[in-house]
Amino acid sequence: MHTVRDPLARGALIARDRPAVLCGNTVLRYRDLAERVRRLGNALASLGLQAGDRVAIIANNCHRYVETYLAVPGSSFVLVPLNTRSAPAEIAFALQDAGVRVLLTDRPAASYDDLVERVIRLPDGYEDLLERTPPAPLPNEPNEHDIAGLFYTGGTTGRSKGVMLTHRNLIANAITALAWTRMTEDDRWLVMAPMFHAAGTCCVLTCCWLGASQVMLPSFTPEGALDLIETTHATGTLAVPTMLNAMNQVQAEKPRNVASLRMLSHGASPAPLEILRRAHVLFPNAELLHLYGTTETSPIATTFPHEERHLDDRLAGSAGQPALGVDVAALGPDGIPLPPGEVGEIAVRGNNVMAGYWQLPEEDAKALRGGWYHTGDLGFLTDDGYLFLVDRLKDMVVTGGENVYTVEVEDALYRHPAVAEAAVFGIPDERWGEAVHAVVVLRHPATEEELCEHLRGIIAGYKIPKRIDLRTEPLPKSGAGKILKRELREPFWVGRSTRIGN
Repeated sequence: MHTVRDPLARGALIARDRPAVLCGNTVLRYRDLAERVRRLGNALASLGLQAGDRVAIIANNCHRYVETYLAVPGSSFVLVPLNTRSAPAEIAFALQDAGVRVLLTDRPAASYDDLVERVIRLPDGYEDLLERTPPAPLPNEPNEHDIAGLFYTGGTTGRSKGVMLTHRNLIANAITALAWTRMTEDDRWLVMAPMFHAAGTCCVLTCCWLGASQVMLPSFTPEGALDLIETTHATGTLAVPTMLNAMNQVQAEKPRNVASLRMLSHGASPAPLEILRRAHVLFPNAELLHLYGTTETSPIATTFPHEERHLDDRLAGSAGQPALGVDVAALGPDGIPLPPGEVGEIAVRGNNVMAGYWQLPEEDAKALRGGWYHTGDLGFLTDDGYLFLVDRLKDMVVTGGENVYTVEVEDALYRHPAVAEAAVFGIPDERWGEAVHAVVVLRHPATEEELCEHLRGIIAGYKIPKRIDLRTEPLPKSGAGKILKRELREPFWVGRSTRIGN
C-alpha cells in the first residue's frame, strides 16, 4: 500500500515544471515543492527527532503548511495540526497531551513555547533551517499502518481528543477525492478552509498525485476567496456552510467573475437548502457537492454530486451516498443496521476510519464498537443508499415527549429573507422538560413575531421556538467555521442537571 510520500513522488515525476502551490506572490513548481519537502524532513531529523515523534504546526494556510503536511509524516514523524483560534490553555493541553517535541508556528512568542524542545518560527526561522539543510532523500521510510497525524477535535462537546489517522487512512481519502472531484492536472483547487481542519487538507494528496495546483487563502474572508477565484481562475474549493453563506452575501452585493469555478463543495455540517439555492444562482457554472464525514473518517464518508439538480425533489437535503470503499449504516440501540427510512445513529466503516483516539482506550471502545465508527449523528438511509442527517444526538431537543431535530428548524428559519444566521437548541423548561430556542442574526429588520409566523407555514407548531433571540453580531464559531451551539446553550443550563443527549 501507499504512504503520504507517494503522491508527491508521482507529482514531481510527471509534472515537475507545473505549478504545485500558488501562495501570494510565491509559485512553487512540483520539483521545487519536492525539494523543499526533502529539506524539511532532513532538517527535522537533524534536530534529533526519531520515527514516531510528534511535530505540531500552528499557522495560517500557506505553502509552508503544505510542505509540513507532506514532510512530517513522509519522514515517519507524526503531524499535529493545531487550531489557530485556540486559547493558549487549549494549545498547551494539546502540546502536552501529544508529547510534541517540535513546534512550527507563525505566531509570536507565547506562553506555550516552553512546553516543547524547539520552536521554529515561520517564515524566517523555517527558511533559515531549510537553507542550511541539503535536499537528501527523506529519512525513516513509513508504512501504511504508521500514525501520520494527530488531528485534535475542537473540544466543543467536551475534552479535546487526538484523532489518530494513519497513512492508510489519508491515502484512502485521497483515492475517494479522486472520484468526487473528478480532478485533472489542469485544475486549481482553492484551499480556503483552515488547514488544521480536515476540510482544509482533504485534497492535498489528490492534487499532488495528479499534478494539479493548489491556491492558498491564508485566512478566510469571503472577499478574499472570491478575489482568488477571479484572479487565479480556481476551478474547485471546499467550504463549510458559514463560509458559503458569507460568500453568497458578498457575491450578491459585489459580484466577481467566478466563471472558472466548476465545483463548489461543502461539508462539516449540513447546509440549509436556502443557502444552497442562493449559491446555485450566484455560482451558476459550479456543481454543488455535499460531502459528509468527520475528522475520524479522514474525513469523507458520503458524497452527493450535482446537488443543485435535487434542491426541490425527494433528495433535497441529502448528504449523498457512501463514498468509494466506505460503508454507511443507521444503527439501532443494539448496534444492528436499521431498515431504510428508520432513524438511528450513523456509523461508518472502511479504510478511511481512524486508528483510534490518542491514549484514550475507553473512548476507542465507545466510538469503534462492533466494527463501526459511531459518529454521534442521527439519520436514516433510503433504499437506494442516500443518507439524510436529522441531527446530532446532542442537539436533538426532546420537548413534551416529541423529538425536534434542530436542523429542520434552522432550515425553515433560513428561508426567511431577513435571516443571515440561525442556531436552534434546547433550553430547560419546567413544563415540557426542554423548550426549542433559537438565536438569529438578522440581515435586515424583522420581529420575533414575523419569524414565528413564517415558521407556522413550514413546520409543526411544537417545533416552533418558544423564543427567538434576535441579534446583530455574528454567532460564535469554531476555527473551522462551525457555529458553536455549546456557547449559546451553556448559560441556560448552568446549575442544572445534564441535559438529555449530552
